[in-house]
Amino acid sequence: MVALRGRQRTSETNRTRSKVAMEEKAQSRPSVRKRAEAIKPFRCKNLIAVLENPSDIKNIGTVIRNVNALGVEKVYVVDPRRSLPDDWQELRERRAISSTSVSAVKWTFVKRFDSTEECFDHLEKKGFVSIVTSPHVKGKTSLFLHEGDYTAHTKLAVWFGSEATGISDLAVARSAMCVSVPMFGMIESLNLGTSSGIVLYEITKQRREYQSKFKRRHRRGERTNPLPTVLAPDV
Repeated sequence: MVALRGRQRTSETNRTRSKVAMEEKAQSRPSVRKRAEAIKPFRCKNLIAVLENPSDIKNIGTVIRNVNALGVEKVYVVDPRRSLPDDWQELRERRAISSTSVSAVKWTFVKRFDSTEECFDHLEKKGFVSIVTSPHVKGKTSLFLHEGDYTAHTKLAVWFGSEATGISDLAVARSAMCVSVPMFGMIESLNLGTSSGIVLYEITKQRREYQSKFKRRHRRGERTNPLPTVLAPDV
């Protein structure tokens, strides 16, 4: 029985790899290069979405899709259970992630960490400032999403907590501030896919507007002619 299950898993992996290869082959290289060049000026450099201990692997794929669609540069995943592989090539072949991300994982940089502390150490070493999505926390700078200025820091990491337990106390302690989405219903929570889409939309919109007007940080290098902030649809 064990041997049979092993063969079934191997067969499933091979089918997934074959499907990914066929999808890539189906896309003409010139059209992929054309799209890559078109979106390049609209990508938000030095912006990372961090998922802290997500409890449902399928939600990771949904966030990766949001990240790719909105022009966020990278995804970091704090994964103490080691449910994700370290190898990106293996990760993009995971059916649960590839299907929910609509293959966005093929075009998105994803890195996993064993712990929250390890991820913060890496980010801070690279000069990133972190903010966490969390309800207002006593003693911490806390803002509603629309109140924040997300261009103040050149390198920014946005943390999203577990669907089950939310953001950790350690992440809150090591972040610069807490950001929350205003709620007006009987239910005062959003799932990970929805909250990441809302939060990252506001942040990328602000950062694209900044990149449109300025070449350097601290509002220096003002452009004579602002760059477009919206990519015109193909017609």
